[in-house]
Amino acid sequence: MKFGLLRTIRRVVTTVLGTVTVLAVVVLFAFLALRIAIHGREVSVPNLAGLSDADAAAAARDLGLNLSVENRFYAPSVPQNYVLSQAPTAGSRVRRGWQVRITESLGPQSVSVPDVTGQTERPASLILRRLQLDLASVAHLPAPSPAGVVLAQSPPPNSKGLNGPRVALLVSDDETASNLAVYVMPSLIGMTIGSASLKLAGGGLHIATAQSPDQSEVASTPDPAAMPVAPVLASAATIISQTPPAGHRVTRADTIRITLSH
Repeated sequence: MKFGLLRTIRRVVTTVLGTVTVLAVVVLFAFLALRIAIHGREVSVPNLAGLSDADAAAAARDLGLNLSVENRFYAPSVPQNYVLSQAPTAGSRVRRGWQVRITESLGPQSVSVPDVTGQTERPASLILRRLQLDLASVAHLPAPSPAGVVLAQSPPPNSKGLNGPRVALLVSDDETASNLAVYVMPSLIGMTIGSASLKLAGGGLHIATAQSPDQSEVASTPDPAAMPVAPVLASAATIISQTPPAGHRVTRADTIRITLSH
Protein backbone atom coordinates (compact mmCIF):
# COMPACT_ATOMS: atom_id res chain seq x y z
CA MET A 1 0.00 0.00 0.00
CA LYS A 2 2.78 2.39 1.00
CA PHE A 3 4.88 1.52 -2.07
CA GLY A 4 1.91 2.08 -4.36
CA LEU A 5 1.37 5.55 -2.92
CA LEU A 6 5.05 6.40 -3.41
CA ARG A 7 4.94 5.27 -7.05
CA THR A 8 1.88 7.45 -7.61
CA ILE A 9 3.60 10.49 -6.08
CA ARG A 10 6.71 9.85 -8.22
CA ARG A 11 4.59 9.70 -11.38
CA VAL A 12 2.83 12.96 -10.50
CA VAL A 13 6.12 14.71 -9.71
CA THR A 14 7.71 13.37 -12.92
CA THR A 15 4.72 14.55 -14.97
CA VAL A 16 4.76 18.01 -13.39
CA LEU A 17 8.52 18.40 -13.91
CA GLY A 18 8.21 17.23 -17.49
CA THR A 19 5.42 19.73 -18.16
CA VAL A 20 7.38 22.58 -16.58
CA THR A 21 10.46 21.64 -18.62
CA VAL A 22 8.47 21.61 -21.86
CA LEU A 23 6.89 24.98 -21.04
CA ALA A 24 10.30 26.45 -20.22
CA VAL A 25 11.70 25.22 -23.55
CA VAL A 26 8.70 26.63 -25.44
CA VAL A 27 9.03 30.03 -23.73
CA LEU A 28 12.79 30.08 -24.38
CA PHE A 29 12.34 29.30 -28.08
CA ALA A 30 9.57 31.89 -28.37
CA PHE A 31 11.83 34.51 -26.78
CA LEU A 32 14.73 33.61 -29.08
CA ALA A 33 12.46 33.68 -32.14
CA LEU A 34 11.11 37.10 -31.16
CA ARG A 35 14.59 38.45 -30.55
CA ILE A 36 15.78 37.15 -33.90
CA ALA A 37 12.71 38.61 -35.62
CA ILE A 38 13.32 42.03 -34.06
CA HIS A 39 17.08 42.24 -34.38
CA GLY A 40 17.11 40.40 -37.66
CA ARG A 41 15.42 43.43 -39.23
CA GLU A 42 18.01 45.84 -37.83
CA VAL A 43 20.84 47.23 -39.92
CA SER A 44 23.87 49.39 -39.25
CA VAL A 45 23.59 52.92 -40.67
CA PRO A 46 26.32 53.42 -43.30
CA ASN A 47 28.68 56.39 -43.39
CA LEU A 48 27.21 58.71 -46.03
CA ALA A 49 29.38 61.79 -45.42
CA GLY A 50 31.36 62.70 -48.53
CA LEU A 51 29.14 60.70 -50.89
CA SER A 52 27.13 62.26 -53.68
CA ASP A 53 23.40 62.39 -53.03
CA ALA A 54 22.88 59.67 -55.67
CA ASP A 55 25.48 57.33 -54.09
CA ALA A 56 24.11 58.04 -50.60
CA ALA A 57 20.58 57.22 -51.73
CA ALA A 58 21.79 53.95 -53.29
CA ALA A 59 23.72 52.97 -50.14
CA ALA A 60 20.68 53.63 -47.97
CA ARG A 61 18.34 51.83 -50.36
CA ASP A 62 20.55 48.70 -50.38
CA LEU A 63 20.01 48.40 -46.61
CA GLY A 64 16.28 49.11 -46.77
CA LEU A 65 16.67 52.65 -45.38
CA ASN A 66 14.95 55.83 -46.57
CA LEU A 67 16.95 58.99 -47.29
CA SER A 68 15.66 62.55 -46.88
CA VAL A 69 17.41 65.91 -47.29
CA GLU A 70 16.88 67.91 -44.09
CA ASN A 71 19.12 70.95 -44.76
CA ARG A 72 21.28 72.49 -47.43
CA PHE A 73 24.29 74.68 -46.65
CA TYR A 74 27.03 76.43 -48.58
CA ALA A 75 30.37 74.63 -48.22
CA PRO A 76 33.41 75.98 -50.13
CA SER A 77 35.40 72.75 -49.73
CA VAL A 78 32.61 70.25 -50.52
CA PRO A 79 31.13 69.97 -54.03
CA GLN A 80 27.47 70.67 -54.62
CA ASN A 81 25.04 67.77 -53.99
CA TYR A 82 27.44 65.92 -51.68
CA VAL A 83 26.57 64.87 -48.12
CA LEU A 84 27.93 67.06 -45.30
CA SER A 85 26.42 65.22 -42.31
CA GLN A 86 23.76 62.70 -41.38
CA ALA A 87 21.41 61.59 -38.59
CA PRO A 88 21.45 58.94 -37.19
CA THR A 89 25.24 58.79 -37.17
CA ALA A 90 27.16 56.07 -39.00
CA GLY A 91 27.18 52.78 -37.12
CA SER A 92 23.84 53.33 -35.35
CA ARG A 93 21.55 50.29 -35.28
CA VAL A 94 18.13 51.02 -36.75
CA ARG A 95 15.27 49.04 -38.25
CA ARG A 96 14.81 48.63 -41.96
CA GLY A 97 12.56 51.38 -43.31
CA TRP A 98 14.12 53.94 -40.93
CA GLN A 99 14.60 57.47 -42.27
CA VAL A 100 18.16 58.77 -42.48
CA ARG A 101 18.29 62.59 -42.66
CA ILE A 102 21.20 64.24 -44.42
CA THR A 103 22.56 67.77 -44.79
CA GLU A 104 23.56 68.47 -48.36
CA SER A 105 26.25 70.81 -49.70
CA LEU A 106 25.35 73.64 -52.06
CA GLY A 107 29.02 74.11 -52.91
CA PRO A 108 30.61 77.58 -52.67
CA GLN A 109 28.21 80.54 -52.42
CA SER A 110 27.55 81.67 -55.97
CA VAL A 111 24.47 83.86 -55.56
CA SER A 112 24.53 87.51 -54.53
CA VAL A 113 21.92 88.49 -51.93
CA PRO A 114 19.61 91.11 -53.51
CA ASP A 115 18.37 94.28 -51.82
CA VAL A 116 14.61 93.83 -51.29
CA THR A 117 14.07 96.64 -48.77
CA GLY A 118 11.32 98.98 -49.90
CA GLN A 119 9.56 96.18 -51.77
CA THR A 120 6.26 94.79 -50.59
CA GLU A 121 6.39 91.29 -49.13
CA ARG A 122 5.15 89.29 -52.12
CA PRO A 123 7.45 90.81 -54.79
CA ALA A 124 10.36 90.47 -52.36
CA SER A 125 9.66 86.77 -51.84
CA LEU A 126 9.40 86.26 -55.63
CA ILE A 127 12.79 87.93 -56.16
CA LEU A 128 14.38 85.64 -53.58
CA ARG A 129 12.76 82.55 -55.09
CA ARG A 130 14.04 83.40 -58.58
CA LEU A 131 17.58 83.45 -57.17
CA GLN A 132 16.97 80.10 -55.42
CA LEU A 133 17.03 81.76 -52.00
CA ASP A 134 14.59 80.66 -49.28
CA LEU A 135 12.42 82.98 -47.22
CA ALA A 136 13.59 82.05 -43.72
CA SER A 137 11.07 84.04 -41.66
CA VAL A 138 8.97 87.20 -41.74
CA ALA A 139 8.69 89.43 -38.65
CA HIS A 140 6.30 92.37 -38.39
CA LEU A 141 6.88 95.78 -36.83
CA PRO A 142 4.34 98.63 -36.39
CA ALA A 143 5.54 101.52 -38.53
CA PRO A 144 4.16 104.77 -39.99
CA SER A 145 5.00 103.54 -43.51
CA PRO A 146 2.38 101.60 -45.53
CA ALA A 147 1.72 98.10 -44.25
CA GLY A 148 3.49 95.16 -45.90
CA VAL A 149 6.73 96.95 -46.90
CA VAL A 150 10.11 95.34 -46.21
CA LEU A 151 11.93 97.52 -43.68
CA ALA A 152 15.05 95.39 -43.26
CA GLN A 153 16.54 92.06 -44.22
CA SER A 154 19.04 89.56 -42.84
CA PRO A 155 21.58 88.91 -44.22
CA PRO A 156 22.05 92.37 -45.78
CA PRO A 157 22.46 92.84 -49.54
CA ASN A 158 25.61 91.43 -51.18
CA SER A 159 26.61 89.45 -48.06
CA LYS A 160 29.40 86.90 -48.48
CA GLY A 161 30.25 83.77 -46.51
CA LEU A 162 26.65 82.71 -45.86
CA ASN A 163 25.84 79.41 -44.18
CA GLY A 164 22.68 78.80 -46.15
CA PRO A 165 20.42 80.29 -48.84
CA ARG A 166 17.93 81.83 -46.38
CA VAL A 167 16.88 85.46 -46.01
CA ALA A 168 14.72 86.81 -43.16
CA LEU A 169 12.55 89.89 -43.63
CA LEU A 170 11.23 92.60 -41.30
CA VAL A 171 7.92 93.90 -42.68
CA SER A 172 5.91 96.96 -41.62
CA ASP A 173 2.53 96.56 -39.91
CA ASP A 174 -0.36 99.00 -39.74
CA GLU A 175 0.58 101.19 -36.77
CA THR A 176 -3.06 101.97 -35.88
CA ALA A 177 -4.17 98.33 -35.93
CA SER A 178 -1.15 97.28 -33.90
CA ASN A 179 -2.07 99.72 -31.14
CA LEU A 180 -5.39 97.95 -30.50
CA ALA A 181 -5.32 96.03 -27.24
CA VAL A 182 -5.81 92.28 -27.64
CA TYR A 183 -7.97 90.26 -25.22
CA VAL A 184 -8.84 86.59 -24.80
CA MET A 185 -12.56 86.11 -25.42
CA PRO A 186 -14.24 84.86 -22.21
CA SER A 187 -16.99 82.25 -22.08
CA LEU A 188 -20.42 83.85 -21.91
CA ILE A 189 -22.44 80.63 -22.11
CA GLY A 190 -25.08 80.40 -19.39
CA MET A 191 -24.89 84.09 -18.48
CA THR A 192 -27.66 86.65 -18.90
CA ILE A 193 -27.07 89.39 -21.43
CA GLY A 194 -26.71 91.91 -18.62
CA SER A 195 -24.03 89.91 -16.79
CA ALA A 196 -22.18 89.26 -20.04
CA SER A 197 -22.27 92.95 -20.97
CA LEU A 198 -20.80 93.94 -17.61
CA LYS A 199 -18.09 91.27 -17.90
CA LEU A 200 -17.07 92.44 -21.38
CA ALA A 201 -17.17 96.11 -20.41
CA GLY A 202 -14.08 95.62 -18.22
CA GLY A 203 -12.02 95.11 -21.38
CA GLY A 204 -13.79 97.77 -23.41
CA LEU A 205 -15.68 95.09 -25.37
CA HIS A 206 -19.41 95.00 -26.01
CA ILE A 207 -22.05 92.75 -27.57
CA ALA A 208 -22.96 93.96 -31.05
CA THR A 209 -26.01 91.77 -31.67
CA ALA A 210 -28.06 89.22 -29.72
CA GLN A 211 -30.39 86.74 -31.39
CA SER A 212 -32.95 84.14 -30.40
CA PRO A 213 -32.44 80.53 -31.55
CA ASP A 214 -34.74 81.16 -34.55
CA GLN A 215 -32.20 83.80 -35.67
CA SER A 216 -34.58 86.73 -35.10
CA GLU A 217 -32.71 89.65 -33.59
CA VAL A 218 -33.91 90.40 -30.08
CA ALA A 219 -31.32 92.94 -29.05
CA SER A 220 -28.66 95.17 -30.44
CA THR A 221 -26.44 96.43 -27.66
CA PRO A 222 -24.11 99.35 -28.27
CA ASP A 223 -21.17 100.11 -26.02
CA PRO A 224 -22.41 99.54 -22.43
CA ALA A 225 -20.84 102.81 -21.37
CA ALA A 226 -23.23 104.66 -23.65
CA MET A 227 -26.48 103.03 -22.50
CA PRO A 228 -28.38 102.46 -19.22
CA VAL A 229 -27.58 99.09 -17.68
CA ALA A 230 -30.92 98.50 -15.91
CA PRO A 231 -33.06 97.63 -18.98
CA VAL A 232 -30.45 95.14 -20.17
CA LEU A 233 -30.26 93.43 -16.77
CA ALA A 234 -34.03 92.90 -16.85
CA SER A 235 -33.66 90.12 -19.42
CA ALA A 236 -33.73 86.65 -17.83
CA ALA A 237 -32.78 84.84 -21.05
CA THR A 238 -29.40 83.12 -20.97
CA ILE A 239 -26.71 82.91 -23.63
CA ILE A 240 -26.50 79.55 -25.44
CA SER A 241 -23.85 80.40 -28.07
CA GLN A 242 -21.34 83.13 -28.87
CA THR A 243 -19.12 84.41 -31.66
CA PRO A 244 -16.13 84.58 -31.38
CA PRO A 245 -15.91 81.45 -29.22
CA ALA A 246 -14.20 81.46 -25.83
CA GLY A 247 -10.39 81.50 -26.01
CA HIS A 248 -10.13 83.45 -29.28
CA ARG A 249 -8.12 86.67 -29.49
CA VAL A 250 -10.31 89.75 -29.88
CA THR A 251 -9.88 93.53 -29.97
CA ARG A 252 -12.33 96.34 -29.31
CA ALA A 253 -12.92 96.56 -33.06
CA ASP A 254 -14.24 92.97 -33.27
CA THR A 255 -17.96 92.22 -33.50
CA ILE A 256 -19.33 90.03 -30.70
CA ARG A 257 -22.59 88.17 -31.35
CA ILE A 258 -24.60 85.98 -29.02
CA THR A 259 -27.67 83.73 -29.21
CA LEU A 260 -30.15 83.78 -26.31
CA SER A 261 -32.47 81.09 -25.04
CA HIS A 262 -36.22 81.76 -25.20
